[in-house]
Amino acid sequence: MDIISIVAALPLLLNVATVPVTEAKETVNTNTKTEISIEESKPKSEQELKNEKIINKWKEKQEKMWKTLPKEKFTINASAYTAAADECGKSDGITSSGLKVKKDRTLACPPSFPFGAKIKIEGVGTLICEDRGGAIKGNHFDIYVETKKEAFAFGRKNLSAEVVE
Repeated sequence: MDIISIVAALPLLLNVATVPVTEAKETVNTNTKTEISIEESKPKSEQELKNEKIINKWKEKQEKMWKTLPKEKFTINASAYTAAADECGKSDGITSSGLKVKKDRTLACPPSFPFGAKIKIEGVGTLICEDRGGAIKGNHFDIYVETKKEAFAFGRKNLSAEVVE
């Protein structure tokens, strides 16, 4: 009788063992409320691990720059760019930081922003400072997009931004 119970429970035990790993994350709100969210941990790809390694090297080299990042929201003059040779002088998509450009991730920042800084931009999302450019100075930021059509459609906008994490 005990063997039958064990055999019957085995599929249930195997199912529990294959549930994705979740991580509880506590977020402290400025209104003194505590929020807890559950996020699934996804294994990182080989490319993501390589990118992290590159950014971590830059964090060491640019350590002083992290201390001077804006603490409050600030206004940026945003435009969009592609990895085309006529815009970048080359067409391999490799940024100044050494990472390959990626839509919804890559941001060209002024030299005062360290590579790896995460910038949340109103209406755009959170992007990572991975690139530089000759015209990227002051409050000008360039958002990577895949096509010139997207870049021209984006135009130039003054948007609210903030450094996150």
